[in-house]
Amino acid sequence: MRRIVLTFLVLALIAVAVDSIFIEPYRIEVTHYSVQAPIARPLKIALLTDLHTSGLGRREIRLLDLLNAENPDVIIISGDNLTAGFDYSKVRPLLSRLHAPLGVWFVRGNWENRYPLKNEHTFYSQLGVRFLLNDAAPIEPGVWLAGLDDPSTGAPNLNAALAKIPTGAYTILTFHAPGFFNQAAGRAPLVLAGHTHGGQVRIPFVPVFWKPHGSGHYLEGWYTARGSRMYVSRGIGTSVLPIRFLCRPELAIITIGP
Repeated sequence: MRRIVLTFLVLALIAVAVDSIFIEPYRIEVTHYSVQAPIARPLKIALLTDLHTSGLGRREIRLLDLLNAENPDVIIISGDNLTAGFDYSKVRPLLSRLHAPLGVWFVRGNWENRYPLKNEHTFYSQLGVRFLLNDAAPIEPGVWLAGLDDPSTGAPNLNAALAKIPTGAYTILTFHAPGFFNQAAGRAPLVLAGHTHGGQVRIPFVPVFWKPHGSGHYLEGWYTARGSRMYVSRGIGTSVLPIRFLCRPELAIITIGP
């Protein structure tokens, strides 16, 4: 009996290892949400975060296929494109293939601040990506996107980012580390963040044991405070260890409109 139990445990551990290394990190889940907003027409947003890409691999190709199927109006990337090796050239193959009618927009994550890039505005511009650093820009008439430096490692300036947005415009605010929602709540109706990876490894009946600095008490999904709603995505890639368990990567599709 003891041998049977040990054999079962060994097989179970092998199954978990196979799933967490070779299967689940590539099973991107597409989640769909609708948010009421006083804008002229519906706007379909694809929220990407924590790509941690090192080239055009199996996960990246799957992501591109899903984006093509979803056909979003705008793509927002809330930080952490880099992965092990810290080589920005490995970010190019994926970012250069991202396209949306109203643009691809990006804000820094903690990895971009940890491994700074010279002439980063030019780098992203050459890839067709709009880079926001404590700044804001119109996505379309009446809808503005404000993007902050990563709150956990940089110098976010919320007032500067919001200053140019005209009164009455609908504001989407994005930054990487969701703990900053404590300061940003009430300043924009919709907030988009990432950074947490959803915990990346989730063991049933066991509290999440890993969240990066700057996550606060936020993990994944929707949070509401002072009239603002924030969505925290589980992200696409992995960090520290290339594994996911009971925490699939996520492509969040958020449609806002009347």
